[in-house]
Amino acid sequence: MLQSLDHQPNGPEFDPAAFDNSTPVLLIGGQANALSLCRSYGRLGITDRATGPQDYWAALSRYCKESYQLPRGASAQDFLANLLLSGKHPELEGHALVYCSDSAIEFIAGHRAELEKKYLLDDSQPDMQLALLDKLETLKLAQQAGVGAPQHWPMNSEADLERLRQEIRWPVIVKPLFSHEFQRVFRTKFFQVDRDFDALAQRVRQCWELEQPIMIVEQIPGPDDLLSSYYTYIDREGRWYYDYTKRVLRRYPVNKGGGTFHESVWMPETAEEGRKFFSGIGFTGFGNVEFKRDPRDNTLKIIEANARFTAAQELVARSNAPLDLVYYCRITRQPAPKFTSFREGVRYWYLDKDFMAYLEMRKRGLITFSEWVKSVYPFNHASPLHDWRDPMPSIVGASQKAAAILKRRK
Repeated sequence: MLQSLDHQPNGPEFDPAAFDNSTPVLLIGGQANALSLCRSYGRLGITDRATGPQDYWAALSRYCKESYQLPRGASAQDFLANLLLSGKHPELEGHALVYCSDSAIEFIAGHRAELEKKYLLDDSQPDMQLALLDKLETLKLAQQAGVGAPQHWPMNSEADLERLRQEIRWPVIVKPLFSHEFQRVFRTKFFQVDRDFDALAQRVRQCWELEQPIMIVEQIPGPDDLLSSYYTYIDREGRWYYDYTKRVLRRYPVNKGGGTFHESVWMPETAEEGRKFFSGIGFTGFGNVEFKRDPRDNTLKIIEANARFTAAQELVARSNAPLDLVYYCRITRQPAPKFTSFREGVRYWYLDKDFMAYLEMRKRGLITFSEWVKSVYPFNHASPLHDWRDPMPSIVGASQKAAAILKRRK
């Protein structure tokens, strides 16, 4: 596979022999993405530090020099302010800050001027980062850029809810404007409602009561393998560093959960729409946008966009697409590697969650056991957790999962 990328920057070529790995990195938040980045940067000889929740995989990696764990129940924003702005951790000054979660984006975008005095940051624009955290604003930006978007309705009042009764297109999703806050409150990404307006109204009012801003979005029909994503990096001079695409094969729960099986594959139309979106909104920095093909009109429609590394980062790394290295080089102002191709057909697999997806799909008559086994054979996929060269995250992760199962059974 070779794609055309005539918008790559001119300038000095990346020279591995001259690469300067002396700037340490601080990975902020995330889970599978942070672990992948910790391992990749550690193998490059870059000093890794990380900060995240109590069960943070990156903190268990042999490549992580030091970790700072968020106390249970604590505010991520207050914790990061104390860690990065209080002066209590001088050992962190001079680090390159790497966003791995929405909370990290929210904090860094809100304090960028202060942080730039002590740390290295990428080419992102705070206003744009915050706009992409807002799911309604993301859809508005997509429409302004001429990119397809699902039908959606803001929900701010009873009048909005009553108006929806006449316009609704079932099924729908009660979707948060700020996913990380919604998940903290409800422990789910969104609420799905099928043809029951009273149930929908109850969910909407529940969100209002808990001060969670939401919108209603039509659910695009069709299987999960209609989902695809585009990744790029754009510097402040408007130069694009790469194109990378992947697709989802399965999710759990089906049609509404996180991806359980992904594949690296070049998808020209996804890349074209991704470029249109990012160029149309004047985006800079690391960008990812996800689409779903709508079988009703055969067009790609935006699902969400991120200004950070995603959970599928290990798939990207195993596909020989050095997105993490480009990011590091941009922060440290070194020539970044250029690439116009990546390894296709690499697959990324959450074994336990994908088995749950299979069980749900089998119940619906969508797949048989032999078809599921055939789809995942041979079993040599990239894993979000397991790596024999760095076993501790796997060992602790397995023990935590076993403990959680025993607790549920009791």
